[in-house]
Amino acid sequence: MAFRAVHAERGTVFAHLPDLGCGQAWEAVWKVKPRAPIACVECRHPMYAKTSRAGMRFFAHAPHAPDCEIAREGESEAHHLLKLELAWAARDAGAHAELEVRAPDGSWRADVLASAPDGSRRIGLEAQLSPITDTDITARTERMRQHGVTACWFSDRPRPPWLGTVPSVRVARVPGGGPLVIVEGVVRFDGRSWRRVGPTTLPDFLRWVFHGQAVPHTVNPKSSYAYEHGLRGLPVTWTHPQYIAAEETHLVEEERRRLAYEAQAAIRKRRLDARKAVVREGNAASRARALRKAVKAEEAAEGMSAASALREKAARRRGVRRAIAYLSREHGVTAAVGWSVANPCWAGGIPLVDDEGVPVAVFNPSRRLLRGQAYLLLAGMLLLFGDELALKHFSRYAYGAPKRPKDQRTEVVKLDFCACDAPELVATIEGKQFPAQPSDSFGPAAALYLAQCRICGGAYKLPWRRAVPTGEPDGPAVVG
Repeated sequence: MAFRAVHAERGTVFAHLPDLGCGQAWEAVWKVKPRAPIACVECRHPMYAKTSRAGMRFFAHAPHAPDCEIAREGESEAHHLLKLELAWAARDAGAHAELEVRAPDGSWRADVLASAPDGSRRIGLEAQLSPITDTDITARTERMRQHGVTACWFSDRPRPPWLGTVPSVRVARVPGGGPLVIVEGVVRFDGRSWRRVGPTTLPDFLRWVFHGQAVPHTVNPKSSYAYEHGLRGLPVTWTHPQYIAAEETHLVEEERRRLAYEAQAAIRKRRLDARKAVVREGNAASRARALRKAVKAEEAAEGMSAASALREKAARRRGVRRAIAYLSREHGVTAAVGWSVANPCWAGGIPLVDDEGVPVAVFNPSRRLLRGQAYLLLAGMLLLFGDELALKHFSRYAYGAPKRPKDQRTEVVKLDFCACDAPELVATIEGKQFPAQPSDSFGPAAALYLAQCRICGGAYKLPWRRAVPTGEPDGPAVVG
């Protein structure tokens, strides 16, 4: 199906023109005998003038046509009708339009090649209704550009995926059988974002293109779209040059504002950092004083009988030995329970000190006792807790009210094995608990069951055996 052919006497004829472009009526070539001397512009094979059921006029190859591109392309009637609409619109816009024009070197063929009235521009109007990849449509556009032809692609499909990849627009017919209008692809810049231009007739759009009032434009990724119903952010659009300049001005102004904001933000940050540094310096000094007082209290309590009793009692509390083992494994610190357990500066927690008597951590402090000297001391120390619930309970209330930097470090003692020097073991066997004790080798029960320390709650990984209860020299039926 073609709309252009070569008449042996009249030259090029066009099926869509009332006078065929040569001053002759359609009836001069349609159903005449002998057959009108018309041939294909590509292969020069004879052609017939025909009409479709819808009344569309076209030229078709006679039988036994060679391998001609026009003969094999198989374009639909809708495609041909859209090409006719584009040609008529170009002529209404005052341009010269030809159908199916091939490049001199044969690298491309335009559906409609329209030239501006002054000859300054050539526009290839491409009807694209069938699917096409972004790569193919971009390559075809580039081949036309190399010959000085700007391509504009048209589609009446609802959502062509390639729309905006190249200079393109989407058309739709006005309800009630009206003309085709541009509904997507033409935009304007309102000073802040891109907006869609309302429905525009094909002749008006092409008139803008031929007079340079609409040019292809690749939208800057930094620009935004004012999304209306049915509007997409197309990368390539058609717009007036003044809107391109407005976008550039807007982006320059936005960059200026951004730089000014960042400069002000940097000034505010420096001032805030300076104030925080002063606060941190004061806090560090007050915490250093609190730590020195705690060290003196530790030295004063060392060796006192009352302090010794409290220290031994605190060392037997659940989780303390696990905390000491945790410090050794995770932080490489050898620690022991401090002498000044009763000092209120520990907020009810158990101080853990190194070999020189310097506090390194506090185990399970109480939020209710965290005030005064205890607050200053514990705010900069490592705080250890036996489980997540204890940490959550402490953190939720401890440091919410005072407006000081929260520099305290909190960790949960996670140690899944017993690290006690004198563990008190218990083994759960068939749902019942039995006393156990460390051993030089694993007993039969140790091969099947696990022992757990009552002091720290951790699993005992070393050899153990069932303990023989007092008064039962032979032990129970199952022995370790």
